[in-house]
Amino acid sequence: MKKKALALAAAALSFAMLLSGCGGSGSDAGSKSNGPVIISSYNTEPQNPLIPGNTNEVGGGSAIDLLFSRLVSFDAKGDPSNEVAQSITPSNGGKTYTIKIKDGWKFTDGTPVTAQSFTKAWSYTANAKNAYLCSSFFSSIAGYDALQDAKTLKGDEQLSGLKVVDDHTFTVDLNQPDATFPVKVGYSGFAPLPESFYKDPKAFGENPVGNGPYKFKKWDHNKVISVVKNPDYKGNVKVENDGVDLVDYTSTDAGYADVQGGNLDVMNTVPAADTKTFKTDSTVQAYSKPGSVFQSFTIPSNLPHFDTTTKEGVLRRQAISMALDRKTLIAKVMNGINTPAVEFTSPLTPGYSDSIPGNENLKFNKSKAQELWKQADAISKYDGTLTFSFNADGGAKPFYDAVVNQLKNNLGINVATSPVPTFQEFRDAITKRSIKGAFRTGWQPDYPSPENYLYQLYDSAAADGNGSNDGDYKNPKFDELMTKAYAAPSNDAANKIYQQSQEILLNDLPSIPLYYMNNNGVAAKGVKNFAMNWQGVPVYAQITK
Repeated sequence: MKKKALALAAAALSFAMLLSGCGGSGSDAGSKSNGPVIISSYNTEPQNPLIPGNTNEVGGGSAIDLLFSRLVSFDAKGDPSNEVAQSITPSNGGKTYTIKIKDGWKFTDGTPVTAQSFTKAWSYTANAKNAYLCSSFFSSIAGYDALQDAKTLKGDEQLSGLKVVDDHTFTVDLNQPDATFPVKVGYSGFAPLPESFYKDPKAFGENPVGNGPYKFKKWDHNKVISVVKNPDYKGNVKVENDGVDLVDYTSTDAGYADVQGGNLDVMNTVPAADTKTFKTDSTVQAYSKPGSVFQSFTIPSNLPHFDTTTKEGVLRRQAISMALDRKTLIAKVMNGINTPAVEFTSPLTPGYSDSIPGNENLKFNKSKAQELWKQADAISKYDGTLTFSFNADGGAKPFYDAVVNQLKNNLGINVATSPVPTFQEFRDAITKRSIKGAFRTGWQPDYPSPENYLYQLYDSAAADGNGSNDGDYKNPKFDELMTKAYAAPSNDAANKIYQQSQEILLNDLPSIPLYYMNNNGVAAKGVKNFAMNWQGVPVYAQITK
């Protein structure tokens, strides 16, 4: 969600999350031999204030994950275990869950974490009056539809499917059975909130109060977000350092240079210019392992001549996809460190398959692409220029320059890049639906399930600003399969339905899958225990120096 959706370099583009912010030369809280160990990390200026339910990109997501613990936590491999939850018990065929939380949890303002801390937070995020970006994650809870007409709401109405039994127990009634629910609640959008939040949400976002392994210290906008170890934290994470500084940079090159010079500790991306040499660079510690981040670009589903509900629009999307030689793009622009996409999740996702019918639309076929484009022109001639937008501060330019050149050469059409100065401005433009062309997208999974990639990005319920369906794609047949997957008796049965749903996506191409990112990063010499988790995020708590 991070989400969030997800920091990019031309070599490593990631979910709605590209590197941005202001240039820096590292943290001002560097470690000394007799002082606290503060880990400094490359980061992005968040799009919004630091509120879990309104954060679906990596810049803010990195801070949210450090500050807020949820019912369930995930280890570095993505395996879930109860954290704030004592138990999550299904009944009624998986349509109802009884959740008991552990006693003794507190927010950093000293107030207790109660059942109501969850039910009020979830309802506030789901309520359309508040226009939070993570609203769609709660669409399976009974009463969600009643909270979607913003004109009739005050903003404090509660989801009818949530019932508080006592301070440590609440129940959740779903619209349909959902076997992924006990995993889904590990996503940051499901974090609890203290009562102080509701007094002034805007002020809270600038000075958040959480219950996680770290507590908020300061946010110097466009420079650094500082968090320190929370002495009252009692969850699953063992914190080995005294704090983390999330530092903003204007370029990946500047960040890499600071890691080389020992002025920045860790960085979970690598500049395009260094992808060929970073593994042998003696001035850094390199990290490169298979990852779960999915990269694509999205063409708005209602864009004239590209409408996914018309034959012309689908033909053009398939033509563009087949006109791209992904292997060459990755080899020449990224020095071969990523993997061409063959479907809409990732190789680390349960249910992943490289043989879903329709994935030939993701394979380079110049003659077929030209044929499909001509068929579309026979329906309605297109003489416009398709633009490709991305944030200029994240290193995406070399990749999209190459995409544009391939489309010009292989399809003979008018295409151009349209960079947006910063990541924050780029995400704001997407949220406001002001981009009238293709735009870079990607997804860093919030929990290890194909549902997180598919429902959250392409279901109608996540469109129109209610979630992360930024292209506003709507297909009733796809939605029906999402509903069917929720009702499946097991995760394995659900995964088969998710594969079936991808046949629709591979035909319609609401986004054009490009590649799966390897988890590539670097750490400064002297940094210990640097590793990246299943989401491609540094495992901050274990890092020391």
